[in-house]
Amino acid sequence: MFGLLIEIITRGFLFFALHIKSGNSFPSALSAKDEKEYFRKFKAGDLNAKNILIEHNLRLVAHITKKYCTNPNEQDDLISIGTIGLIKAVNTFDGSKGTKFATYASKCIENEVLMYFRSQKKSAQDISINEPIDSDSDGNPLTLMDIVCIEDTIADDISDKIEITKLYEYVEELENEREKEIIILRYGLYGVNPLTQKQIAKKLDISRSYVSRIEKRVIDKLRKRFIEK
Repeated sequence: MFGLLIEIITRGFLFFALHIKSGNSFPSALSAKDEKEYFRKFKAGDLNAKNILIEHNLRLVAHITKKYCTNPNEQDDLISIGTIGLIKAVNTFDGSKGTKFATYASKCIENEVLMYFRSQKKSAQDISINEPIDSDSDGNPLTLMDIVCIEDTIADDISDKIEITKLYEYVEELENEREKEIIILRYGLYGVNPLTQKQIAKKLDISRSYVSRIEKRVIDKLRKRFIEK
């Protein structure tokens, strides 16, 4: 989760700030031609094109998450979660396969929402990656770790670790303890389980809107520190 926080800070994209435009409306969808052009620019390294693709598909996020929203107070949290799926969709979409982006993004958004609901219902049935799930021809136990594909991402991992180290340094510099507590709980820093704004509000006995305002304020502070580095 803090990987997303770093992306929000370092790439200047506050997905939760784009949820609701004036009058609670969302940006209109891009035409097929414009969408294709923005993907071309994004693949060439234009991060502003990526932000435009995300912003103009927030309407799709709202449409999909609406059917899972049983409580109006959960809407903002579900849109935030669904937007994570949208960001993943933009990052991984391959237009050469003939699939429409809206179709691909819808699946990614829905998967993210369902994954969130499943995470709220963890049980003893969860499988550890080191737990034996089968055996090989010689009778040796096979774990999930033994059979999953592991990509070589050493360079990326090193870069990520550097950014994460700086993130923790900047969080420690926060003088306001309430700000520090909220950003830690929201993004699961220091190994804690990440919470929704609603869950944090209940835990700290404050309003969800207050949590949202503090979260945005802290991210602005952290972004300035990354810019200054």
